[in-house]
Amino acid sequence: MQPTVGVVVPAYHPDPGRLRTYLRSLQRTLDPDELRVELDAPGVAADATDDPAGLALPDGVDCRVVRRRRGKGAAITAGFEALSTDVYAFADADGATPAESVAAVIDPVVDGEVDLAAGSRRHPAADVRSHQTFARRFLGDGFAWIARRLLDAKLYDYQCGAKALTAEAWAGARDHLYEPGFAWDIELVAVAAALDYRIAEVPVTWEDQPGSTVSPVTDALDMGRGLLVARHRARLIRNDRLHRLLDREDGVALVDRSGGGTRGDGGDPDGSAAGSDPR
Repeated sequence: MQPTVGVVVPAYHPDPGRLRTYLRSLQRTLDPDELRVELDAPGVAADATDDPAGLALPDGVDCRVVRRRRGKGAAITAGFEALSTDVYAFADADGATPAESVAAVIDPVVDGEVDLAAGSRRHPAADVRSHQTFARRFLGDGFAWIARRLLDAKLYDYQCGAKALTAEAWAGARDHLYEPGFAWDIELVAVAAALDYRIAEVPVTWEDQPGSTVSPVTDALDMGRGLLVARHRARLIRNDRLHRLLDREDGVALVDRSGGGTRGDGGDPDGSAAGSDPR
């Protein structure tokens, strides 16, 4: 029997038209068993339950609206915890990674070849049709260079907004993930490698989209910190003696935080759940 596939699209201040077009493309290309949007929408009224963010999403798309900014990692975590499929995937809401490339990322996981597949804009076989600004590209290339030297997973690109993994792999990794923001990607890859999961890097077609919510300065600093923390947690998983001695971590995993979307959670105390019609 073909494994079932669930796709999560984390969104914060998305362009409604672009998001609708992208979701329809995901539906046509992937025909996922579950497709859900995890929308951070500060300022949405508490009693606005009928299409609360005015997105008019396509039929068949579930949407959970949370009236605060959780961050990309927290949103994906909540979305994954709500899925009931065999394979979990996510794709960024800006549509920079087209649906055909998302399918290419999902395929080796569905086929049982790997436990986790990571899309890659920096792979030699990737098709980059529109580049980021020089500052973002420079920071991204530098970050990837450093990450390859600090982590067990030797990838060209750790931050591309398209990844997929098995439900079993998620069950093993979920308790080790703490980063609520953009550093969640690197943490997921670091944890997966530390758990000896089979990881594949899949070249994608990619086109930079305007209106990015990534700050080249603030988020770059957060990413640097996140990389060091991800390496530390990966070493803890491998029971590294030095990192055990240095460990002062008293944080709470994303799945254990209040409103974090733990499996079976029916809602968020700060959010309103929306269904596929398109509530």
